[in-house]
Amino acid sequence: MNITDKLKSVKNKRATKELTVTSAFNLTPNMRRITLQGTALSSFPKDAEGAYIKLLFSQLGNIKPTMRTYTVAQQRYELNEIDVDFMLHNNSLDHGIAASWSRSVQVGEEISIAGPGPANFINSEAEYFFLAGDMTALPALAANLKRLPKNARGQVFIEILSEADQQNLIKPENIEIHWIVNDNPGADESPLFDIIKQAELPIVLPHGKLAAWVACEFKTMKKIRQYLKFELGVEKSHLYVSSYWKKGNTEEQHKVVKQQDAKQT
Repeated sequence: MNITDKLKSVKNKRATKELTVTSAFNLTPNMRRITLQGTALSSFPKDAEGAYIKLLFSQLGNIKPTMRTYTVAQQRYELNEIDVDFMLHNNSLDHGIAASWSRSVQVGEEISIAGPGPANFINSEAEYFFLAGDMTALPALAANLKRLPKNARGQVFIEILSEADQQNLIKPENIEIHWIVNDNPGADESPLFDIIKQAELPIVLPHGKLAAWVACEFKTMKKIRQYLKFELGVEKSHLYVSSYWKKGNTEEQHKVVKQQDAKQT
C-alpha cells in the first residue's frame, strides 16, 4: 500500500458513516443482534469481522455524540451489511446508552458509525491455542475461531450469563469449547479465571508454542494475564490479553483505567 492509499484508508476509518437498521432480534436471551446496512459500508474491507467500530449516540445537552466501541460480528460485504451484537444485562456495561438503544431501536432507524479499526487476532503460528472471554468478547472470539487452521488443537473458555446464552460457533474440530455460567459478571469472584486455573493446558510443548487470546472484564483480565505470563510463561509474541469493560465504569472511565494499567505492566 502506497502513501496515498494509506492516507485514504485513515480518512475512511475516521469518516462518519450513516447506516440503517434492517433487523433487530435476540440472538440469545442476553445477546441482541442489530443488522446495519448502507452504501457507506462499500468502503469497508472484505474481512472486517472481528474489527471494531464506534457507534455514535446523540444525547440531549451534549454537543458531541457519545461513542461506544463494538465489534463487527458478521459481515455480508456484497450486501453492504454488518451485524453488531449487544450484551444485555441490567445496562451495567455502558450505563445504558448502547444496550438500551439496541433494545428499543426499530427497523428503518439510522445510526452513525466510524471505523473500522484493526482487529486483534491470535497468533496462528502455534501448536496449541487457548482463547477465553466473556459475552462482550464473543463476536471477536468467534472471528478468531474462524481464522484458526483446520488442524488446530486447543481450548476455549467463554463466560455467559445463562445456559441459554450458548451459541453455535464455527471452529476447528479439535478445538474444545467450555461454557461457564456467571450471572454476576464483573464481581470480585472470577468463575472464568477459576475454571481456567483448573484446566489442563500444556505448559511445555514438544514442537511449537502455546498461543493465547483473552478479552473480558478488567479484574478478571488481570488475573488471567498474571497466570498466562508468569505461571505458564506464554511468550509476548503469542499473547493477547485485553479488558473490554470494567464494572461500574463508563467506556471513558475504563479507557483511563486501561492506560494506567498499561503503564504498570
